[in-house]
Amino acid sequence: MEFDERERRYGREEYYWGTTPNDLAHEAAGYVPDRSPAPTVVDVGAGEGRDAVFFAEQGFEVYATDVSPNGLAKADRLAEERGVSIRTLEADANDLTLPEPVDLLYSCGAVQYVRPENRTEQFAHFRDATRPGGVHVVFAFVDHPDVPTPPDWTDEERFYQPGELRSYYDGWKILDERELVFEDDSDDTPHEHAAEIVVAEKPTTRAHRRVREPVSDTAR
Repeated sequence: MEFDERERRYGREEYYWGTTPNDLAHEAAGYVPDRSPAPTVVDVGAGEGRDAVFFAEQGFEVYATDVSPNGLAKADRLAEERGVSIRTLEADANDLTLPEPVDLLYSCGAVQYVRPENRTEQFAHFRDATRPGGVHVVFAFVDHPDVPTPPDWTDEERFYQPGELRSYYDGWKILDERELVFEDDSDDTPHEHAAEIVVAEKPTTRAHRRVREPVSDTAR
């Protein structure tokens, strides 16, 4: 989605993506290391905040980052309505600098905006800014020979090559890795997407780590 069009849609009263958190956010919450004080989560490409606010509701300290000021304003509004606190950070994913070490880096549908020539450096920063034992849960759109380019794809977005996302986590423990093709009707035009999900844990010298129980379906 082009920036101006995204700002127009995010500027409306209603939430373009809704306020129900993505299923991947529920899954990601279960990977957050059980630490005191509260673990820190960053949502890269938080949009209108539905997932960032969900993480805050789980008791995490949350940064919601996005290039869209209208989206982040909606995220703040949703957090206030839900009685939780988040910290919003307006930044382009290409040069986003994480303000402090994090326990979970989460991104669902945003890393395609990181240009190919910037990915090695930016993912290195994301890894460096993650505490030992911390986890990344990242969803990336991939180039697939049997899936046409979506009608709402823009010049600002770039596909990942198959297996590329995993390559940024050499030396990390891969907790999960998935390929998927799914239907979508955003922009009012039915189409398909191909994507990959990687869940990776930063090495730690501890013998083991405790992991929170996955959020139950009843919380959805």
